[in-house]
Amino acid sequence: MTVPTTALFRDDFYLSTAEAVVTAVFDDGSMELDQTCFYATSGGQPGDSGFFERADGSRIEISGTRHGETKDIILHVPAEAQPVPDVGEKLVLHVDWERRYRLMRMHTACHLLSVVCSYPITGAAVGEEESRVDFDMSETIDKDSVTADIMALVNANHPVYLQWITDAELIANPGIVKSKNVRPPIGLGRVSLVCIGENALIDSQPCGGTHVSETQEVGAIFIAKIEKKGKENRRFRIRFGTPETAVL
Repeated sequence: MTVPTTALFRDDFYLSTAEAVVTAVFDDGSMELDQTCFYATSGGQPGDSGFFERADGSRIEISGTRHGETKDIILHVPAEAQPVPDVGEKLVLHVDWERRYRLMRMHTACHLLSVVCSYPITGAAVGEEESRVDFDMSETIDKDSVTADIMALVNANHPVYLQWITDAELIANPGIVKSKNVRPPIGLGRVSLVCIGENALIDSQPCGGTHVSETQEVGAIFIAKIEKKGKENRRFRIRFGTPETAVL
């Protein structure tokens, strides 16, 4: 029987190490813990990888993290040929921080893009090197101009922080959701709003992903391409670096 996992990452995006106890090991090798700092795949952001440290110092390499049947169940997927821990065993969790931090920076950049392009979002995928955001729009827009507007927000170094609302408050205010096709998950009792700027002056939107604490941490970012994916759909591809230094 599975039990809810305490998702430590929901309250601290910078927590890369934590202690936990194994509560279940399944036939496919996936493991459930009483708590975790590993982000589970959701909302277009990949789940964390890393390793678990056992009492004897040996490792269990983790290739990915995903949700179980419900959002309060988090499963850690081991790489091939890894040792199997015992239920009740205590572990020290280590997130692949370099990878996670890149995803945090990139996810925050996607939020900044949604500020610059204030159209309904029809799809998104966060990646370590490139992300994409699809908008319900038919207008022609200059990618260099969008890049400049995003970098202005980055360089202004606005704070990025969370506010919490209840499931009921989200249901009562559907207009705060920018995504046209995907609704933030409810059922956990509360929903996080990712706010940018003092008093959320720049942006505020429901999101369960991980983000940096101030916009300058995003670093150099640019729009590599804007693709037409239908009469009223445009796909923006966003990458780290600058057009001059990036390999396209």
